[in-house]
Amino acid sequence: MSIAITSHVIDITPAIRERIESRFEKLNRRQIALITPHVVIQKEGLNYQVEASAGLPGETLFAQAEDENLYAAINDLGQKLERQLTRYAEKPLAQRSQTAQPVAEQEEE
Repeated sequence: MSIAITSHVIDITPAIRERIESRFEKLNRRQIALITPHVVIQKEGLNYQVEASAGLPGETLFAQAEDENLYAAINDLGQKLERQLTRYAEKPLAQRSQTAQPVAEQEEE
């Protein structure tokens, strides 16, 4: 998978690229194709701010994380994306289970 990583503040080292790619590899375990994932790294004050977006069929994932440690921010970002992807994957199942249950009629008193 090709992940676009941009930063105007710091150079993207192979270690940073590897950490980001490993987080996105965990997302690929769901067998849902991510369309054009893009990660932006910024530094505001002492904190690193990491944003990521990735397209899905019919939806877009977006997450943002901030921490003093860049690697901790990347991990937080990956966890947020993973929660969104899990919700996206389980959404059709939740909708089917709601429609399968009969609607109880209210009795007149």
